[in-house]
Parts: sequence; structure tokens; C-alpha cells
Amino acid sequence: MRFGERAELEDAARRRDMLIGLGQGGLIAALALAIFFSFFGGSIKRKPVAAVAPRQPVAAAPAPALPRPLPVFDRRLDFGKVRAPLDVTRVAAWAVREADNGASAFAIVDKRRAQVYVFTPGGRLLGTSPVLLGFAVGDTTVPGIGSKGIEEIKPQERITPAGRFVSMPGRNAEGKEVVWVDYDAAVSMHRVINSDPKERRLERLATPTAADKRISWGCINVPVEFFEHTVLPNLGQSRAVVYVLPEKQPLTAFFPAAVPPRLLAQAGSRRGNSARP
Repeated sequence: MRFGERAELEDAARRRDMLIGLGQGGLIAALALAIFFSFFGGSIKRKPVAAVAPRQPVAAAPAPALPRPLPVFDRRLDFGKVRAPLDVTRVAAWAVREADNGASAFAIVDKRRAQVYVFTPGGRLLGTSPVLLGFAVGDTTVPGIGSKGIEEIKPQERITPAGRFVSMPGRNAEGKEVVWVDYDAAVSMHRVINSDPKERRLERLATPTAADKRISWGCINVPVEFFEHTVLPNLGQSRAVVYVLPEKQPLTAFFPAAVPPRLLAQAGSRRGNSARP
């Protein structure tokens, strides 16, 4: 045998021995794994994977509601060519200056002179008209007067109350349109009622004398045309403010902020007002 052939044979033998060793090692490892799992495979459990719930769509948060913008208008008292009494102008000026009426139209009822004044929210006079008022002179209503029937109301109880009232549109028992001034006392502003000819309500409205206009049960009777063209469009569509001036008590008793401080101090010593309607 040649020397080169012998070297090749030895090299082949080494490779064969190496392959045999690897095969035996792999067989031993496989046997070891089989033995291991035969004894311990039952105690090794695969942890269950929790099912993942489908992701719910997230609703977009609603955008915050924007505050309703307040109506913008020029707030300035304007009587136009009308010369109103001093107590009427004082209450009107105070209401406009302090924005006491908010964004609502307002009216002033002058009981001493039996006259009503209707204003825009900003203080511009829309119109004025004579009115019929409660038969009795007074500034406060009798408790429970609103629940009484007309036949139960005494003459001295037929009073149009004084004060600041938040009015609201509505209808009376007969279904007719009215502006409720004091709902609890059943006092409203409405078209003049002329159902009893003996009361001569239309004639009373036409006279220049305030005393002639004291005939109602407490409600404020307005000429039909003035009610339909001035009162109803401005006071009869939504809430408004009605200022009813006193006739027996001083203005300071109901509207102290409308009176200058100097006059307010002087009024403190007075017992009342002797003016007649």
C-alpha cells in the first residue's frame, strides 16, 4: 500500500468515527428527553392565553355647549317726545341703568295717573296709553284673593297691587290672550272688557280724569288697539317685567333704588303719600 493511500484511509476512518460519535450522542440526548417527559411531562402545562376582547370603539366626547350669546342692544332710556311724570322716569332710568329688566321688554303702570308705558329691552318707549285699574285704592292685595270668585270679592278688595312683577303671556278662563302680571292674585293686563254697559269702561278710558278709570276687579284694562299693537307683541310673547307704581305708599317703599339717596333719607320720616289717583 502506498503511503498516500494509507493516509487517505486513516482520514476516512477518523471521519467515520466522528460521525458514529455524533450519532450516538444524538441518540443518547433523545433517550434522555424521552425519559424526562415520561416522568415530568404531565406536570408541565401550558398556561392558557386569555382571550383578548375586541376593542370597543370609543365614542367621541361631545363638544361642550357654547353659552347662548346675550342679545346686544343699546341700553339707553328714551321717552321720545313724551313727557312722563318724575316717578315714572325715575323707575325707568333705574331699570335701564341697572339692567333690572335683563333682556326683556318692560312696562311701567302709573296708578296715580292711570297710565301705562311700554318699553323695549333697551329702554326706548314704544307707546303709552290710559288704562283702567282696580276699583279700590291700595298697593297690596288681600291674601287668597286669587282663589276667590268675583261674587266673593268685596269692593275694598278690588286692588291693583304695586311692585315689580315678572309677567308671562297666557290665557284667562275664557281662553282670551292676557299678560299675567300677578298670577297668584289673578291680576293680568288685557283688552278692555265692556260686557257691562253700566260700567261705561270705554267712556272712562276716554276721559282725562284718573279717578274715572277705577272700575276693574284689579286687572289692568288696556284699549284694544294698544293691547294688540303694543302690549301683545312686546309683553305677550315671552316673559317681561312690569313695574306697578304705588299710589298710597311712597315710591321708596317698593323701588328704593330708583330714588336719589337724598330723597330716600327724607322719605324715611314720611308715613305715606297723600296723592289721589
